[in-house]
Amino acid sequence: MLNLSFNFLKNIKRIIFPFYRNKDLKFIFKKLQEDIPRDKVAARYVGGCVRKYLSNEKIDDIDIATILTTDQIKEKFKDTNLKVIDTGAKHGTVTIVSENHKVELTTLRKDIKTDGRHAEVEYTDNWQQDSERRDFTINAIYMDTNGKLYDPQMGIVDLKNKNIKFIGDPQKRIEEDYLRIVRFVRFKVMYDIVVEPTTSNAIKQNLDGIKKISRERILIELLKILSLKNFLTINQSSNLKEIFSMTFPEFLYLNRLERLKKVYQYSEAHLDILLAVMLIDEKGNHEYFTHKYNTSNKIKETLKKFNENLTKLKNDKEFFNKNLIKNVYINGKNHLIALNLINFSINSKAKVNDFSKTLHRILKIKVPVFPIDGDTLKHKGMQEGQTLGNVLKTLEREWINNNFKISNERVDEIIKVNSN
Repeated sequence: MLNLSFNFLKNIKRIIFPFYRNKDLKFIFKKLQEDIPRDKVAARYVGGCVRKYLSNEKIDDIDIATILTTDQIKEKFKDTNLKVIDTGAKHGTVTIVSENHKVELTTLRKDIKTDGRHAEVEYTDNWQQDSERRDFTINAIYMDTNGKLYDPQMGIVDLKNKNIKFIGDPQKRIEEDYLRIVRFVRFKVMYDIVVEPTTSNAIKQNLDGIKKISRERILIELLKILSLKNFLTINQSSNLKEIFSMTFPEFLYLNRLERLKKVYQYSEAHLDILLAVMLIDEKGNHEYFTHKYNTSNKIKETLKKFNENLTKLKNDKEFFNKNLIKNVYINGKNHLIALNLINFSINSKAKVNDFSKTLHRILKIKVPVFPIDGDTLKHKGMQEGQTLGNVLKTLEREWINNNFKISNERVDEIIKVNSN
């Protein structure tokens, strides 16, 4: 009930105090419009912030399209408290930073020449031309500082109907930038998983073009897809599933998501869990994925740890039973909760009841605290250094293996052995 009230109040606040009434944003628009004829619009909001505002979603990024060049923008803000950063000046983009906002401003453009990876553009002050070079109709809705909408590609209707539609000919739009295939998948997962045959065919015919796109750009889009709350529904659309599988052939185990759906409500199915469920097997498939996309070390290490512990779990019948406290202490509760989810999703013989019991046991555990530290050993006559560190590790290992117990006499004995 509290949740419903909170969400209701948030929705009311969005209606009464829409984002475009923010004083920082109002100031930015006022500066951009200075010395521009009143019958000419200098700037409009565009893209995600407009789309999310119309869909009553949380707005996290602010993008503004403007007829001004980056140099003109810098000149207008040089004597203000706002900082202008060159985030992509050669592409006509700068970022304005205020105390509470980061706002990306991009000069209106029209495409002159494209090769599927890079576009040769020309700056323009024509809003229609700028809209024609964008990917989907729902991303070509503009809004001025007073909330007035400009919708040259009929994106509002498509957004209302959750229809993700390329602007113009899908084949042509994809050939201009092959990353649009991955972006199409993202927006389809976000709003509606049904893919019409014409678009599906255009995508399949151009899948080879993705090889021209840098792995870094593809990975950024992929991680956005996996972060969507609707991602677990991807198997419900054979066309969308097929496009996703052809785009990311490393995800060999999409069907495991059906088992994950049975239990994911017990714990958040975050990015690491999804990657592990769809990638890990006995052939090192996850290693191929992390190498191919040059993922962060955090993703590499997390998947490696999941893989190692799944192997231990397979070989140790007491992993989630007699050895549970030990494994929680070594790996942490969150890792064990995630491992339980992944194991259930991968292991078709695992039962929901057993999963629930294991989760309950993990949550109930009070993690033991190792009672010895460096100061303890110094009081016993040890000097700071590598030997002290090694003794600490030896003591902790014995304490863990002895059911989290160790006598004072045994501590003295280990110190004596290692100090000689």
